[in-house]
Amino acid sequence: MKTRLLSAILFGWFLSVCCLETKAQSISRQGIPDFASGQNDTLKVMTLNDIYVYPPQAFQNPAEEEKYRKLIRDVKKTLPYAKIIYSTLIETYEYIMTLPTKKEREAHLKRMEKDLYAEYMPVLKKMSLSQGKLLIKLVDRECNQSSYDLLKAFLGPFRAGFWNIFAGIFGASLKSTWDPNGKDAAAERIVELVEMGVL
Repeated sequence: MKTRLLSAILFGWFLSVCCLETKAQSISRQGIPDFASGQNDTLKVMTLNDIYVYPPQAFQNPAEEEKYRKLIRDVKKTLPYAKIIYSTLIETYEYIMTLPTKKEREAHLKRMEKDLYAEYMPVLKKMSLSQGKLLIKLVDRECNQSSYDLLKAFLGPFRAGFWNIFAGIFGASLKSTWDPNGKDAAAERIVELVEMGVL
């Protein structure tokens, strides 16, 4: 029922926004890009984000529902950090490409590692093991590379191997990858709903 109501509201909104013809002067006031379709008429043009519609979640028993709610909590806690890692990675890569020597790049990476360790280690220590494993997979989802590959590219194979062994002590692996159509399908659904602002 809620899904149908939401779909009807979204469809009505879509029609009112995209199919409304108005005068050029009234549209230009709103700051929305216009496409001129005639002498005095214009058509409002907007790019909408993808909308994913899922069937209602069915649970076999209360334990399964609790597990799903826990996954929602874990995704909401770890997804922002995966996105921070992605943006930091892009900024760092772009900056180190401006540095002229390998020595300066390595010095910058060591400073970055120290600063990130000081800023995020207290937060990461408070995460549960399942949240840590999920974060490793979400990094793969956001960056299209496993955490191990990212560490290997920036810190070298020795240190990447050290951190992977350290993660292995706790039953995790930095080489874990995101499988949206397999074992991570439920988490993928939650991520998409969180990104749309539904959850």
